[in-house]
Amino acid sequence: MIHIKNVGMRFGRTVAVDDVSLDLESGDSLALWGVNGAGKTTLIRCLLGLLRFQGRIEVAGHDVRRHGKRARLQIGYVPQEIGFYDDLGVAEAVRFFARLKGLNGADAGEALSTVGLTGHERKRIRELSGGMKQRLALAIALLGDPSVLVLDEVTASLDAVGRGEFLALLVRLSGMGRTMLFASHRTEEVASLAKRIAVLEQGRLVRVVPCAEFVAQMAHKAVLHLTIASPVRRQAAETLKTEGFRPQFNGAGLLVPVTPEHKARPFRVLADARIAVDDFELVSLEHAAAHTTPIPSEEAYP
Repeated sequence: MIHIKNVGMRFGRTVAVDDVSLDLESGDSLALWGVNGAGKTTLIRCLLGLLRFQGRIEVAGHDVRRHGKRARLQIGYVPQEIGFYDDLGVAEAVRFFARLKGLNGADAGEALSTVGLTGHERKRIRELSGGMKQRLALAIALLGDPSVLVLDEVTASLDAVGRGEFLALLVRLSGMGRTMLFASHRTEEVASLAKRIAVLEQGRLVRVVPCAEFVAQMAHKAVLHLTIASPVRRQAAETLKTEGFRPQFNGAGLLVPVTPEHKARPFRVLADARIAVDDFELVSLEHAAAHTTPIPSEEAYP
């Protein structure tokens, strides 16, 4: 259903996606996992034909670059940030986007019913909660009954209640035979929705693992947040990397994934290098994934 072959994408001199190949068969569900800047959103935008890329992407047999419109007709897409005209009515918005898709006879009531928005047809979009706006975006994505559903961090802006409700809706939809590709940094989302997880680091595909294996690995990991003075922060990152750790910047310090039996080891490594740790705490994996940026290569350091 989706075939991604040797896809690369650059923004100037920065490599955002580096020779990624993935295959999703009909009914498959694949999560893209990685920190901010890993290449998840860029790869999704390549799939949608929004960026010029190297390599080849096919959706339902249609080449995204040569037959982009045909490929996109197979895709329902929900972005992380929804941009609606707030004065538009809910049902009116559905009909508007249906016309853009060439679906003039689409039933707005039926589309809204699918996502649990029956009774809200006459409301203005500005009156909807964040979770309801996401449901509306999903209703629009499902217009025309696309065979592929693409989601980009769609629960990132929702509170715990809205996130749970939206996730339950996606779980129900995932059982209807659609192929699903989505980016996430929440373990509960990938555990509920994904059959496989593709792990991206600095634009590269590191591995693809079954969901059960991935969740088991995550259950045995923790993340140390180390507060380190700015002048030696890059040195600390490189020192930890040489010892097999995968530190990530988060602005105020470093986030270092560790296993329970090795929580103290980063402190010993930094102490041996005479690098002071000013403060530390253990944080959740979800927090780490949402608040990190990749360590740049050594030649990129100023």
